[in-house]
Amino acid sequence: MPEKLNSLILDLACRIADEAGAKAILLYADVCCEPQLIENLKSDCEIILVSRGGFPIPERFREKGLYINIPQVNLTRMGEVKIAVTKGIATGLLSKGDKVVCLTGLPKLGYIDTLLLLDVGREFEILTSDFISGVFETILPEVFEAVLNIALELGAQGREGRPVGTIFVLGDHEKVLQFSRQMIINPFKGYTEEERNVLNPALKETMKEFSALDGAFIIRDDGVLVSAGTYLNAALESKEFPKGLGSRHIAAAGVTGATNARAIVVAETAGTVRIFKKGKVFVSIEKSVE
Repeated sequence: MPEKLNSLILDLACRIADEAGAKAILLYADVCCEPQLIENLKSDCEIILVSRGGFPIPERFREKGLYINIPQVNLTRMGEVKIAVTKGIATGLLSKGDKVVCLTGLPKLGYIDTLLLLDVGREFEILTSDFISGVFETILPEVFEAVLNIALELGAQGREGRPVGTIFVLGDHEKVLQFSRQMIINPFKGYTEEERNVLNPALKETMKEFSALDGAFIIRDDGVLVSAGTYLNAALESKEFPKGLGSRHIAAAGVTGATNARAIVVAETAGTVRIFKKGKVFVSIEKSVE
């Protein structure tokens, strides 16, 4: 039954994508565990596989880089779509103006139950800012992905069963430091750049542990962690800031408005992860309540 449903939905998705002139089909492969169905897809657009690690990516997708990994945390279907689109933009697979067909569902059910056609940059439920072109600029895609994964895990799981909130500021670190001061002794001072690079897997748990500190993480565009427990004091100039967001979000908006940095904020209360650019929210990703 699931295989038949998946086959029907995949055929429909290909027809919709071709008719709409879509750039790509984003397929959450973990809910379509029949490799033959994926191999036999026929469409004029690219097929990009999205996986939390439960599906072996076929070699032809790996060779072309047509796959996106998302963290193994509980997310809403829309949250999965937002992460896939955001990472697609960060890696250059997607850009402003592209139309994308997104297919997702619950892995435990084993079939696709959601089909979404969106226009990247015009879908305000997905991307809430116009600043898509060059959104990550000098920040290495793998650095952005590593930090986003940590933020999503913190938002969904907290730390040792307790909710945490924190800010990660990426890029333009020299100017960011002009708008900040240390609240505590910098815990990363004195370590080699290799030891404090976010691409170093050994640093992940340390960052999660220090997420309980007040203040922000400052990260260079190449992934080197400059400081933690850092107070951001750039003034927020925008009058269009969304209501209901707290001091962390105001600080992130202020520093990204005054510099060319990007900020990822984990909300302590709801676990929502928001990405800021130029003082505005670029995307909000909600955790699942299932």
